[in-house]
Amino acid sequence: MPQITLDQGTVHYQDIGNGEPTVFLHGYLMDGRLWAPVVDRLAPDFRCITPDLPLGAHRTPMDPDADLSLPGIARLVADLLVALDLRQVTLVGNDLGTAIAQLVAADHPERIGRLVLTDGECFDNCPPNWFKPLVPISKVPGLLHLTLQPLRLRAARRLPSAYGLLTERPLPHDLIDDWIQAFFGAAGVRRDCAKVTRGFGPTVLLDAVDRLGTFDRPTLIAFAPDDRLFPFEHGERIAELMPRARLETVPNSRTWVMRDQPELTATLIGEFIRSTPVPAPPAGTLHP
Repeated sequence: MPQITLDQGTVHYQDIGNGEPTVFLHGYLMDGRLWAPVVDRLAPDFRCITPDLPLGAHRTPMDPDADLSLPGIARLVADLLVALDLRQVTLVGNDLGTAIAQLVAADHPERIGRLVLTDGECFDNCPPNWFKPLVPISKVPGLLHLTLQPLRLRAARRLPSAYGLLTERPLPHDLIDDWIQAFFGAAGVRRDCAKVTRGFGPTVLLDAVDRLGTFDRPTLIAFAPDDRLFPFEHGERIAELMPRARLETVPNSRTWVMRDQPELTATLIGEFIRSTPVPAPPAGTLHP
């Protein structure tokens, strides 16, 4: 797997396909492979980049002093786009990746050509109620490690406070095994995950709402009405907030639209990119 070293540390990523660059952001205690069913369908026509963000299932710990607040991770994503020299990117988020994508669009829009937000944190729903206890837990050294121990057991992963509300389909246990192994396999990864968790809070995204309302690039909001963590009305609200947004419904799905409805999700993203051409940036207008 390719990797690149940024100021914050080393980031692993996958980069397949050709065409316009599309970057996919995943959620908490996950990695970029979450998006594989959609990437497999889009890669014949688009260049698909899936970084493993430092959200608890990454393999290489970040530098100890790296800023892993949500705004800090948004800066990491922006730095990644610069380091890979990606321009007019279609940035796609899901779960916590949707929160990060919003912050990139609000604060680092220079290399973003389009934005796609699927089910994830919006407004003050950061984190959802089932996961709010993790925030104070993460502030006690070693306690997050103990709290997440049950995730080693496949039966426990169906709990609402684990992966249980994310999908209508059977959980991809082999993939989750890798994520949990990454978390428990390195003290630095657990340290990074605790830092991320301590940064959750109801004002993190609210502080960016006004700036997000000035984001003038084409935006697709694709939310599932059946999601039990991220309300569909938040998708409606954010679509009203953003000047060039359109809302699409993903039926028979929960948060993981790329797993529950991979064909529809890939179709929506592909048609959105094709129907919203973006001009190439003038030479010399982008700077690190």
